[in-house]
Amino acid sequence: MPKPTEKTPRLSFEESLEKEVVSAERCMGCAACVVICPLRCLDYSEEKPKIVNECTACGICAQICPRYDFSLPAIEKFVFGRERKSDEDFGIYRRIVIAQARDKSILQVCQDGGVVTALLMFALENGLVDGAVVSGVREDRPFYPAPRLATTPQEVLECAGTRYFYSPNLIAFQEGIKQKKESLAFVGTPCQIHALRRIEMIPLKKYAKPLRLTIGLMCTESFTYEGLMEKHIQRELGIDPHYISKMNIKGKVLVNTKSGEIKTISLKDAKKYTRKGCASCTDFSAELADISAGGLGLSGWTFIVIRTEKGEELFQSAEREGLLKTKPVEEERRAFDLLIKLSNRKQKVSSVST
Repeated sequence: MPKPTEKTPRLSFEESLEKEVVSAERCMGCAACVVICPLRCLDYSEEKPKIVNECTACGICAQICPRYDFSLPAIEKFVFGRERKSDEDFGIYRRIVIAQARDKSILQVCQDGGVVTALLMFALENGLVDGAVVSGVREDRPFYPAPRLATTPQEVLECAGTRYFYSPNLIAFQEGIKQKKESLAFVGTPCQIHALRRIEMIPLKKYAKPLRLTIGLMCTESFTYEGLMEKHIQRELGIDPHYISKMNIKGKVLVNTKSGEIKTISLKDAKKYTRKGCASCTDFSAELADISAGGLGLSGWTFIVIRTEKGEELFQSAEREGLLKTKPVEEERRAFDLLIKLSNRKQKVSSVST
C-alpha cells in the first residue's frame, strides 16, 4: 500500500472527500475512490460514493480523486514529460486530424465518424489489448449508460454511440482487474482520465499496470437522466425513450426518433439538467488522454487529438491497415476554432484544487 504524500496527509474519507468533494457537490461520480478502496469501505449509490464500513484513514482515496488536491501541471509532467505552453489552448498533443471509420457496420451505429469504435476493434482483433472499458446501455432504461468491459470486437460495436448521461466506467475497469486482464483500453470522460492518471502516478500498480491506452471523450457536461430524458424529452416533448434511435449535440440537442423525425432542444434548456459535479470541471478535450475524440459540430467525422506516443502508434497502425479515412484539420477550420473556444471556456472555471 503506497504511503500518503506529504501534500496529501493520511486522512479518512469523511475528513477529505466526504467533506470537500461530496458534500460540496463537486463530486462527478467517477467511482475511482470506490474502486481503489483497499478495505471496501465505500459503495457507489445514486452516482456518488457512500461510506458503508469503517474507514481506516489510509488516505488513498484523497490521492486519486480528480476533485481533491488536483495539480494539472504535475500530471502533465508525468504524462508528457513537460507542462503545456501558454499557446497550447487544448493541451499538449502530437497531431490533430479529422477522421472517419471505413467499416460500414461501424458507420451505421456510430455517433459521428466511428473512430473510437474502429480503434478499439482493431486493438482487440490484433491482441494489442485484451479488454476495452466502454459504456453500454441498460436494457430496462433506453439510453441510460452502464459501464461495460468489452472483450470482443462485436461487444465494442454493440456499445457504439454516445449517451449524454454519466457512466462510471471505472467500475468496468475494476471488472477488468478482477478478470485479470493484462492490457486494457479505457474510454471515458476527462474527469475519469484524470483519476486514472493519478492512479498511475502513485502508482497503484494493481490498476496502473494493465492500463495500456486511454481515449478521452470531449465533454462540456453530462445531464441527469431524470431531468433531460424523463422530464424534458418524455414528459414535455412527449417522446417515448424506447422510440429514440439516436441523440446528438450539434449546437443544440438533436433527438432522432425511429420514425425518422428529429426533435430539437436548445442548449440553454438542456443545461438546466446539467449534473452538479460537472460545474467545476476545467477540461473539455480530455487533455490527459492518449487520444481525444469529439464531434465538434462535424457531420459523419470525428475530430481527433493524438497526444502521446502510444496514441500515435495505435492510430497510425489503424491508418496503415486502411481502417480509417482522414483529412487535414485545415479543411474543418470551424471545428478547430470551436475546440479552442470550448477549451478556453472550460478553463475559465475556478480551479478544482483545494
